[in-house]
Amino acid sequence: MTIYLINISINLRNLLLIKNIIVISDLHCGCQFGLCMPKQFRLDGGGVYFPSKNQKKVYKWWKEFWDEWIPGVTKNEKFILVNNGDSIDGRHHNSITQISQNISDQVNLAYEILKPVVDRSAQYYHIRGTEAHVGQSGEYEEILARKLGATPNETGNYARWELWLKLNHALIHFAHHIGTTGRTHYETSAVMAELAEMYAEAGRWKEHSPDVVVRSHRHRNIEVRVPSAIGYNISMVSACWQLRTPFTYRIAGGRIATPQIGGSLIRTGTRDQVYTRHFTKSIGRSKEVVV
Repeated sequence: MTIYLINISINLRNLLLIKNIIVISDLHCGCQFGLCMPKQFRLDGGGVYFPSKNQKKVYKWWKEFWDEWIPGVTKNEKFILVNNGDSIDGRHHNSITQISQNISDQVNLAYEILKPVVDRSAQYYHIRGTEAHVGQSGEYEEILARKLGATPNETGNYARWELWLKLNHALIHFAHHIGTTGRTHYETSAVMAELAEMYAEAGRWKEHSPDVVVRSHRHRNIEVRVPSAIGYNISMVSACWQLRTPFTYRIAGGRIATPQIGGSLIRTGTRDQVYTRHFTKSIGRSKEVVV
């Protein structure tokens, strides 16, 4: 019993010393445009899938993100990993771009990609994404999160709709969804509104408003900073790990802009300050045709 209590005390102390959170989202594993290892992946029926040239390029960035960028920005310190939703692509909107319509294939692919990085983290949290991708009530996300050993919430679910996480002095709120726009000059509107609404709701019930608000879903990285007692309050949207799909060509802005590939760091500093850093890559536009 004494040894058990000592181990709990050591684990709690180790978590209190952590200054870093790494945020990833929107992997869409199982899509021909989603994240995939640069090798053949065996499907349930015995066949195999080979990733495209651009998928291999995105996976190179995934390796750069984990092997070079993260050790640098965290100063090789421990980190908490938050996966902010849409880990698999699912069966959605009558699309035909999946490498397999079998959800077990998609979950297995996501597990194979995520397990090594989850093992590097001090603690892992999994947020549920869009039901069209991850099943009604995020059922596929729950299966994956349980398999990965995510930290469960108070009801025992391994994947959750939201997360309130206190990192030292900073209170951070994670959820997948946020409003979108097809116009660049309105891109910050919903991001700022999300922060302002959190202020209003917290004030209404005399609760602590979040110092950082984290959203995903848009596949484009952006943040808004507002001066505050801790230096800045931050509202941010994480980048993605999926290439442009046929659906984006319908959207104003989406048909001319490329997705932003990458992830983010949230780090607490001295004097009650909190910082963010973002790893963001662009696949580039289509090749020019010269006549």
